[in-house]
Amino acid sequence: MPKTRINCPNCRQPIMADINQLFDAGQDPQAKQMILSGTFNMARCPSCGYQGNLATPIVYHDPDKELLLTHFPAELAMPVHEQERLVGPLLKQVMESLPVEKRKGYLLRPQTMFTMQALVERVLEGEGITKEMIDAQQKRVALLQRLLEVTSDDVLQHLVKENDKLLDSEFFQILSRLGQSALAQRDEQSARRLNDIQGKLLKLCTFGKDLQNQQQEVEAAMKALQEIGNDLTREKLIEMMLNAPSETRLNVLVSLTRPAMDYEFFQTVTTMLEAAEGADRQRLQELRTRLLALTQKIDQEMEARAKRSALLLDAILKQKDIAEATRQALEAIDDFFVTALTDKMNAARESGDLDMIGKLNQVAGVLQEMQQPEEPPKAIGLIEELIDTPDEAAMQAALEAHQAEVDQEFLDTLGAVVAQMETAGDPAIVERLKVLYRQALRLSMRMKMS
Repeated sequence: MPKTRINCPNCRQPIMADINQLFDAGQDPQAKQMILSGTFNMARCPSCGYQGNLATPIVYHDPDKELLLTHFPAELAMPVHEQERLVGPLLKQVMESLPVEKRKGYLLRPQTMFTMQALVERVLEGEGITKEMIDAQQKRVALLQRLLEVTSDDVLQHLVKENDKLLDSEFFQILSRLGQSALAQRDEQSARRLNDIQGKLLKLCTFGKDLQNQQQEVEAAMKALQEIGNDLTREKLIEMMLNAPSETRLNVLVSLTRPAMDYEFFQTVTTMLEAAEGADRQRLQELRTRLLALTQKIDQEMEARAKRSALLLDAILKQKDIAEATRQALEAIDDFFVTALTDKMNAARESGDLDMIGKLNQVAGVLQEMQQPEEPPKAIGLIEELIDTPDEAAMQAALEAHQAEVDQEFLDTLGAVVAQMETAGDPAIVERLKVLYRQALRLSMRMKMS
C-alpha cells in the first residue's frame, strides 16, 4: 500500500499512513480478510497517540462472487459528483485487471454501501454467511466477554447451562484465536486466563464432552495401531476398519493411515470383496464405498489448503515490503505454507532466479525470527539429533520416541530451517531435513486428526 501524508484525525498533525482504496480479491487473496477483519487503512499518530481506521472511499471487488461494492464514509460529506470522480479510476482499474471474456454486466452496476458494516455483511453474504449467522457470532463474542469476567465456578456453570448451544466449535475457534493473539503480543496473563476458561468450558458444555469422546476414539485407534506396530498389513488394517465400533473410529483410522491407503490397498479391498459372500460381501462393499469417499475428502481438503497457501505466498511476494506482509499474514501461515515456500525456493534455485531467492529469504527470515525465544534451541537440538540417525527407519523410530515434542513450534522451526538451508546448506543435509520434515508432518497429523 502506498504511503500517504495526511493530517491526524484527532490532533491534525501531519503523519504518514498506508492508504488503500481498492480491495480486489481477484488480485490479492488477502483483500477479503483485510475487509472482514478491519485491518486496513490504519493510522497511528506519534503526537497524540491516536490509532484507528481512516475515513476514505473504498471499492471492493470479488470476481468469483461477481461483487463490486463502493463505500463513502458519511463523515466525508462528499457530493455525488465528487464520489463519481473519485471512484471512476478505481472502477476502471478493476475492469482493466480482468481478461475481456471475464468482464461481465455486474461491473457496470457497482452497489453502494452506506456503512462499512453493510459492506462487510454483503461480503459475508456472498460467502453464504447470513445476518442471522453474524448475529449468532456476536452473541458468542458477548458470551465470551461475560465468561471471562466470571470469578465464581457456580456462576460459570449457570452460564454454561443457559448458553450451551452457543458453546460450539465456532465459539472455541474464537477463543483459540484470542489465545494465539495474546501469545503473539506476549500477553501471558491474558493467554493463561483464556487457556484456563477453555479448560473449564470443555469439561462443562455438551460440545466439550463430545470432543472428549472423540479424543478417546483417537487414542483408542492410535493404541490399536501401535499394538500391531510393524506387523500391520493391508489385510489387518482393512479388518480394523471393517470392525470399527463407530463412524468416528473409522474416520480416525482413515486419517491416521491415509498415506498407506494407496492403489494396492484398494486392490486388496476389492480382492477380499470378490472372495466374500452374503453379509460379509455387503459389509466390504459398504466399507469400500465409505473409504473412497473419506480419502477423496481428505485429499480435496489437503489440495485446497495447499492451493490457499501457494496463493498467500504469491500475494506476499508481490508486496513492496515483503517482511511486513509476512508478519501481517502470520495467523494464516501453516505447514502447507512452509511447503509452498520450500517448493518455490527449489524452483528458484533450479532456474537461478536470484531476485526470487532474495524475496523468499525475506519470508523465511520472518518465520524464523517469530519463533519463541526459549523454544528454538530445544527444537534445534532435537532436529540435530534426528538428522544424525543412520537411516530413515532409525530416524522414524527416534521421531516416534520424541513424539510429545513434535508440536507446532517444532514443525515451524523445522520448516524455517529447511527454507534457510535451501539457499546455502549442504545438499545431503538438506535432503535429510526434507525427509525429517515429511516424517514429522505425518506424525503430527496422525496425532492431531480426528
